[in-house]
Amino acid sequence: MPGQFITLDSDMTPCVPPQPIIPFIEGDGSGPDIWAAASRVIDAAVERAYGGARRIIWRPLLAGERAFAATGDWLPEETIEAIKRHHVAIKGPLTTPVGRGIRNLNVALRQRLSLYANVRPIRFFPGVEAPVKAPQRLNVVLFRENTEDVYAGLEWAAGSEEAEQITALLSGLGVRLPPRCGLGLKPISEAASARLIRRAVRFALEHKHRSVTLVHKGNIMQHTEGAFRDWGYALIEAEFADVAVTEARLWEDFGGRTPEGKLLIKDRLTDAMFQQLLLRPDEYEVIATTNLNGDYLSDACAAQVGGQGFTPSANLSDEVALFEPTHGTAPEYAGQDKVNPSGVILSGEMMLRHMGWGEAADRILRGVEGAIARQTVTYDLARRLRGAALRSCSEFGDEIIASMK
Repeated sequence: MPGQFITLDSDMTPCVPPQPIIPFIEGDGSGPDIWAAASRVIDAAVERAYGGARRIIWRPLLAGERAFAATGDWLPEETIEAIKRHHVAIKGPLTTPVGRGIRNLNVALRQRLSLYANVRPIRFFPGVEAPVKAPQRLNVVLFRENTEDVYAGLEWAAGSEEAEQITALLSGLGVRLPPRCGLGLKPISEAASARLIRRAVRFALEHKHRSVTLVHKGNIMQHTEGAFRDWGYALIEAEFADVAVTEARLWEDFGGRTPEGKLLIKDRLTDAMFQQLLLRPDEYEVIATTNLNGDYLSDACAAQVGGQGFTPSANLSDEVALFEPTHGTAPEYAGQDKVNPSGVILSGEMMLRHMGWGEAADRILRGVEGAIARQTVTYDLARRLRGAALRSCSEFGDEIIASMK
């Protein structure tokens, strides 16, 4: 196979050759339709940005329904090892097998690859119909812890032997539970919290954002959610005191005005944050939070700007970056060349930026913005926009490519 491997330098920054080999997983359901359109857009952006001096060599990998049909395994070990070896990969949506041994393939990939940070940039594209008056005021990047909290998967069915044993243990600690309780554990550790918050702060500094907000429910769960906040502030004091200022110090020492060149660190309760993002969205830029909070907040933010169709994501460890859309497989539209490919296309934009190919990433953004501005869109948008011109999945890809300048 032509092409070269991406390597990492001493600080884990990708060293990308002119023809990097990048694995991809098409995905299930409508995934093949989406990937066909998305890969053409990504390739076109690279070609137009670099005039043939750079190109991606795509390597297909198996996961999900196609993997199970070919190998009897929903997530082959070869796929895991290939993603580790190549350091950068992209995937479409995968079906969650029901009662087949793996609770969720996306979660399994994140756990097997130690992808501890789920990163979702959420912004408004003019021309998309949104349910709020000023959707353009929301432009956030959400860092969600990806390995603990509910993703740890530590739960036991009501009436099970394990649940009874844990109930007995808790009873010995003075905790009384109703009979036949389903039980779950919510682990949140200092190490996992610190590495996520550190990554969010470094991102904010690199991209010149004004603030990072720690979101938690520490007023109720003091030793998990509250600890996430406390560990975050301790990290800021230990590692970023010269470049960051907390909201408390802002008022004590600076009269409420952020000093020039300083990053503001603040925290909000989860329930209050939903209100804040509706009423005062432009006060928030980078959010760092625990797993379940991040799941809720990212979907709510996506709805605020028109839905998940335009929401990409990255799952990151220190050595691997796996990019994917946030929407599902839409199996009812499989093979119909109908669905909106923007989630994978914009995940590709994130991937290119991670690789340092910002010129190509910029072309993707301009292409998506241009296609929407002309209202040449797929059915999910056309049905809500008066006068829009309906385009298939592949045709929408063509419109994006035509809008690259």
